[in-house]
Amino acid sequence: MAMNVWAIHNGAAGTDGVGGKSVAVAYSVGVFCWLLSAGVYIAAKWVVPEMPPWALCFWRVLIAWAILLPIVHGHFNAMAGLVRARFLELLLVGGIGLAICQGLVFVGLKYADATTAGIIMALIPIVTMILARFILGEPMGVWQVIGSIIAFVGIVVIIVKGSPAALLRLDINPGELWIVAGAFCFGLYAVLLRRAKFDLKRLPLLVVLLGAAALTALPFYLWELASEDRFALDASGLIALAYVAVPGGALMYYLFNWSIEALGAARAGVLLYLQTIFTAVLAYLILGERLQSYHLEGAAIIVVGLLLVILLKPSSKPAAKTISGG
Repeated sequence: MAMNVWAIHNGAAGTDGVGGKSVAVAYSVGVFCWLLSAGVYIAAKWVVPEMPPWALCFWRVLIAWAILLPIVHGHFNAMAGLVRARFLELLLVGGIGLAICQGLVFVGLKYADATTAGIIMALIPIVTMILARFILGEPMGVWQVIGSIIAFVGIVVIIVKGSPAALLRLDINPGELWIVAGAFCFGLYAVLLRRAKFDLKRLPLLVVLLGAAALTALPFYLWELASEDRFALDASGLIALAYVAVPGGALMYYLFNWSIEALGAARAGVLLYLQTIFTAVLAYLILGERLQSYHLEGAAIIVVGLLLVILLKPSSKPAAKTISGG
């Protein structure tokens, strides 16, 4: 997401977009993508009483894969060759980022509100940066360390709901910890994808990774079918599933890929932070959630940390082996 992980290969992630009206259209599409993405949190929270989280995850990625597959038919030979050569690596990367990550977030939404989920997921850039430092050896300056610590404090404020005593009592909502784990998995996905440098264009690669995600989510889904007594979708549940798979899945992925082509990954990625705002607004309008004081306090602290990380970047050494888009 923040690192535009399905757009960091082929050297295109750092390209500048086209000018004039096309850039305005690309930004509009990018904003629309994050609105669609925010809606996924709302739909997932809405359907919690009817549909287990791994079922939602499995059907989301499978339907999105099926919709996007015909669009990339011209790349089938290259996709098949990549799968044959690097199947396990694709399964690991796609499974972590597009199945495990989503599944953990959907599990978390059983207990936590969508507003909190949107705020926590804004941590993905910092998680990615820290993991890239240890896995890829990318530079991380003093201000990045300070900003990361500050952002972490902001998350703690939200998790303990502004009460240090809650931390001492271990009175913590488990759902928020699941969502933090989901953010960690997506950051790991971004770093692993950057390291893998799969030789395939963005959209075909995304389709391959969605297929890997469906395979990864399938055992969890089957386990739920065997152990859960909760799977009776009514009309509202079917609408929620249709949303996360089509507008919030296949369409969002496709349009975001297009916006990256026009803007470049760095500029398109900045729009990620709109997702948090959209999630809070939609949660208020649709789910009746309200921003609490600890939401605002934690979000403000996170913003300070993010600004330090983004604005005070360390100088890159010419010899550093990095991939644009981070």
